[in-house]
Amino acid sequence: MDVGLVDAVLLDMDGTLVDSDAAVERAWTVWANEYGVEPAAAIAIAHGSPAESTVGHLLPELDAEAIAVSAARQLELQYDDLSDVTPSTGAHELLAVLARLGIPWAVVTSADARLAKARLGAAGIPASLLVTFEDVTAGKPDPQGYLLAAEALGVAPGRCLVVEDAEPGLDAGRAAGAMTAALKGLAGDLRLDYLGQLAHLLADIAA
Repeated sequence: MDVGLVDAVLLDMDGTLVDSDAAVERAWTVWANEYGVEPAAAIAIAHGSPAESTVGHLLPELDAEAIAVSAARQLELQYDDLSDVTPSTGAHELLAVLARLGIPWAVVTSADARLAKARLGAAGIPASLLVTFEDVTAGKPDPQGYLLAAEALGVAPGRCLVVEDAEPGLDAGRAAGAMTAALKGLAGDLRLDYLGQLAHLLADIAA
């Protein structure tokens, strides 16, 4: 993949821009115990997907209203659990390089706006463009969030780089027609060990 073709960067939040994995897993563990679900089963599919999608998969017997109530309970468990939420390794370095190079960026997350703003605030990351689950009618792996972000930035999806740490988000990026950068050993057009690697690549191209 030629990073010189990147005109905008679209970043997932949890596990990508913000290190919140422990908080996410704690919330899903408490929720699972309340609803009689095996915690490991919930954690295995929760990363990168909207809460309602995960609840619907784990509790298919629930109707839409009950799923919404259950998903709201899960989010409630996450709102105030910010004690160990930090920026991911290289996050601030990457954002500094994007600012220096004039490359626009956005956060596209499966969280709702309240949770996204709380976690980004805890990590000290101000996002000028934030697309949350509340802004779309279908969450990841649907591409809607990434298409919306690309449109808002005025950049063609094919010139955007989607950075993700979970398969639903990578699938969403691919479906949007964007280039993908994958963390945590996942497969993308570009594989990253941490966000600082992308910062170095972009800086090198600019130089």
